[in-house]
Formats: sequence, structure tokens, C-alpha cells
Amino acid sequence: MASISVRDVAALAGVSVGTVSNVLNRPGKVSESTVVRVHDAIDKLGFVRNDAARQLRAGSSLSVGLIVLDAGNPFFTDLARGAEDRAAEEGLSVLLGNTGDDPRREAAYLDLFETQRVSGVLLSPIGEQVSRLERLRSRGIPAVLVDRAARDSTFSSVSVDDIAGGRMAAEHLLDIGRRGLAFVGGPRSIRQVADRLAGAHEAVGSVGDATLEAIPTAALTVLEGRRIGEQIAARPARARPDGIFCANDLVAVGVLQGLGILHGVRVPDEIALIGYDDISFAQSTVVPLTSVRQPSGLIGRTGLELLLAESSEGPPAEPRRIVYQPELVIRASTSV
Repeated sequence: MASISVRDVAALAGVSVGTVSNVLNRPGKVSESTVVRVHDAIDKLGFVRNDAARQLRAGSSLSVGLIVLDAGNPFFTDLARGAEDRAAEEGLSVLLGNTGDDPRREAAYLDLFETQRVSGVLLSPIGEQVSRLERLRSRGIPAVLVDRAARDSTFSSVSVDDIAGGRMAAEHLLDIGRRGLAFVGGPRSIRQVADRLAGAHEAVGSVGDATLEAIPTAALTVLEGRRIGEQIAARPARARPDGIFCANDLVAVGVLQGLGILHGVRVPDEIALIGYDDISFAQSTVVPLTSVRQPSGLIGRTGLELLLAESSEGPPAEPRRIVYQPELVIRASTSV
């Protein structure tokens, strides 16, 4: 059976196709009696409006794209939920892309969302993407950076001050008397990692007898953290750090497993441990994890707000750079 079209509705109601369009999209322009007649025809025919086709003809969709570094990280799950909740209030859906820290996958998702003509893109970028995002904007697709501050005023962004967060984590370890610190995390090409390490360097540099060893990882995962934890546990006790700051909570959970569960190094008695993000299960680990909290849901929601502002009709919105401050949450992994 052929699908019912707008032309069928117009014929039954005895009006033009343009009048049916006005009833559906601009009913204030049509008399009340005509609106009633058109809706009666819609009900009799069982007409279903094809919003997807309408939006495609208009050059955009009712979806926004969200591209994150690691969809398996609960931090990004919470960020996505914040964006989805705000999008739902506007009748929008969120399409999620996971790059896995792979620039090629990031580029592929940007191409895909451009092809699909999404209403906008939220991006947690791996590197610098100014030229690529400018191309999106030139085609009517605004973009906002999330979990990453824009380096200039070209694009809106919402992030957390990761340098302050790194400084906060290292200062806490120093305040509890630890002097041989290690930073575990990578790759350094991820700016959030580089900024957290820079903040830790600032804190350690202000204490004369403190040192900071930077130990890179290939990815910000539990498995990479466990590998480093085992390597540290295998060192002679005098060659181990007495405080470890991890670039995120997943790495910290892995380090905790490699140190304590697999090799019996006591946390925090021998090595104090702190993570970053304060994901939902940080407080549920064998030794509850001290962490630097980011407002993940708020970052996603605010990013969507900025995207809506840039998508609205009227004069273009000025790009905004919103930076939230992190919060230290102290638990047993640093409390002797």
C-alpha cells in the first residue's frame, strides 16, 4: 500500500499543498476552520508526518553529534547523559561517536556527521581541529569543544581547569608528607593529560625536596594502569614513589590492582594514590580512591546549551569559553 502524502491530505481537505504545510508548520497563518478541516483529513487518512525528510530538505537534522575520546570511560558516559538530557528538552537526539584516541576515527566521525547534516557537533578532540571545525561551520554546522578549552576565541568550549586539577592532586600528596611522586598517564598528545602533568610539575617545583617522575601510558585504561602498577611494585622498595597521581580514575584503578592485589604493596601506607574524574565507582574500589572531581554531566549539558545558542536564529552568538574549577575528593587511598 502506498504511503499517504501531503497531496492526499490536501485533496481530501479541499485545500492546496501549501495550506497543509502551513497547518503543520505555521498554523497561525491559517483560519481555524481550515486547520480543523486539514486535521480531520489527516486523521481519516492516517497521515504520518516525515520529519526526517523535512529536516533533510531544510539542510539539517533533529540530531547533534557528540564525539568523545573513550565511550568506555564513565566520565564520558556521564558527560553524554548531560548532553542528552538537555537535548531531549529541545526535541533533539544525540548521536555518539567514540574515537578511542584514534585521529582517523575522529576524522571519520566528523565526515559522517557532516554528511548527515547534524544540527551541531560536540567534540572532545584528540589534537587541534580548528580548520576541520571551520569547514563544518561554513556548511552551517556549529561546533563546541567539550572537556577541552579552546585555545582562542574561534570556537565555544566548556572544560575544567586541568592545570589547577593537576596542581591540586600533587599538592594533596605533598601535604600528607609524600616527596617522591610519580605521574602515570598518556599519551601526552591528549591535552588534558599534558595539562594535568603541568599542574603537578608546578606543585612539585615549589617544594625543594620533592621530585616528580612522569611515567607514560599508551592509553588511559585500567589495563595500562595495571601494567604500570606491576612495574612499580617490581622495583626495590626504596626506588618506588611514595605518592602516585594518575591522569584518570581508570588508570588509578589499574595501578591499585597492580600494586596491592597482585603484589601486596599497601595503599596508602607505602604508596598514596590519587586519580582524576571521580567516576561513579571510584568510591567502591577495594581501597576507595581519592580523586579530582570534574562536573561531567554539567559539562555535557553546558556544551549543548552553547550549541543551541549558536544554532538559534538571529545574529550569530559570540563564542564563549566556560571553564569550571575541579574539586578534590579525599578517600582512603591517600588517608593513612
